[in-house]
Amino acid sequence: MVVNFEQVHNYYERLVFEEVISRSAAFPAYTAEMLADVACVALNRMPVRYVRHEVDLVFYLTEAERHEIEQAMESALTYAFGYVGDWTLKRGAA
Repeated sequence: MVVNFEQVHNYYERLVFEEVISRSAAFPAYTAEMLADVACVALNRMPVRYVRHEVDLVFYLTEAERHEIEQAMESALTYAFGYVGDWTLKRGAA
């Protein structure tokens, strides 16, 4: 039996990647590497939710769950942008 796991992914990956790109204009000093670090830090602060098809998850979310996701994303991204910026400054000052 051949099993293809290529469709399996963390639901939050695409959301975080898109949001990091969207917010990157507000952080012009951040390099591409720093933005990748921001995505990693943010994803590590999000719950893990693996899916094959995003529509399956989105269809069954309640309004309250959607709101929780938005709040978790906001919190994780705010933290990640600040953390990466602070870490880079500290490293550069060393």
